[in-house]
Amino acid sequence: MKNSVVAALLMISSLHATAQERIDLYPGQPQLKIAGGRKVNDVPHIDHYKARADKKNGMAILICPGGGYTHLAVDHEGTAVAAFYTEQGFDAIVLHYRLNDVTQSGSRYPAQYNDVTNAMRLVKSKAAAWQIDPEKIGVLGFSAGGHLASTLATMHIPAKPNGSGPEKWSSRPAFAILVYPVISMSESFRHNGSTVNLLGPDATAEMKDSLSTDKRVSAATPPTMLVHSSDDKGVPVENSLVFFNALRKHKIPATMHIYDHGGHGFGMAPKDPVLNSWPALSVEWIKSVLDKK
Repeated sequence: MKNSVVAALLMISSLHATAQERIDLYPGQPQLKIAGGRKVNDVPHIDHYKARADKKNGMAILICPGGGYTHLAVDHEGTAVAAFYTEQGFDAIVLHYRLNDVTQSGSRYPAQYNDVTNAMRLVKSKAAAWQIDPEKIGVLGFSAGGHLASTLATMHIPAKPNGSGPEKWSSRPAFAILVYPVISMSESFRHNGSTVNLLGPDATAEMKDSLSTDKRVSAATPPTMLVHSSDDKGVPVENSLVFFNALRKHKIPATMHIYDHGGHGFGMAPKDPVLNSWPALSVEWIKSVLDKK
């Protein structure tokens, strides 16, 4: 019964996700295009979705859709996700970051990392205006967007207290949720398409290791929740397993939900009564993590 209610909420709310505000990440730089395999003629930006007014909890979540670093699954891993979390009282922010394509005519690292770190710092700078707590803003990413979210969680830019605007804030999120994430770029279970799109076809072993984010986990990594399916043939579950083990090694609070079905790219899984348990679980997990702080 509970899962059917969640499924209904996911299906209904996804029809009513309308951004209240769009903010470009690099005003005055129209040459910086999202591009990618679908040649998106737009600039990197965030879409802000306000929390449902009667449930607003002062928390927020930055959402990174997946797409192999060549396109953005903005609907089922973006707007539908924002609709769910805003119904739960969170402000939701969907990131539209730069991409690459098979001809390597788009953007490689560090463009995407710059987009996600700038987005987090920008959101924190808007906290007072949006009536959210800057220390209660986390990140959620799917697939390649999960890799991007994991770089935000493990590669922090420190705050500049004497700086101006967003640079006054650290890029560190308060928590991370990684859903069927790409993690390794060097092991046999890597997602080769994401690796090539992010680093190029001639990336060195050192560069691939450097962007394998399980190797970046440290004592400063925020609490993390991982979601994966054991039958994922696109991004094998080993990606989540190695990240989880790195979190345990560094004594970072971590939880992991591995489902026995789902494959890759199920998003919020509104029609699956088992898979669609993870969004509600994530809400309770976030609250428990932030309550401890």
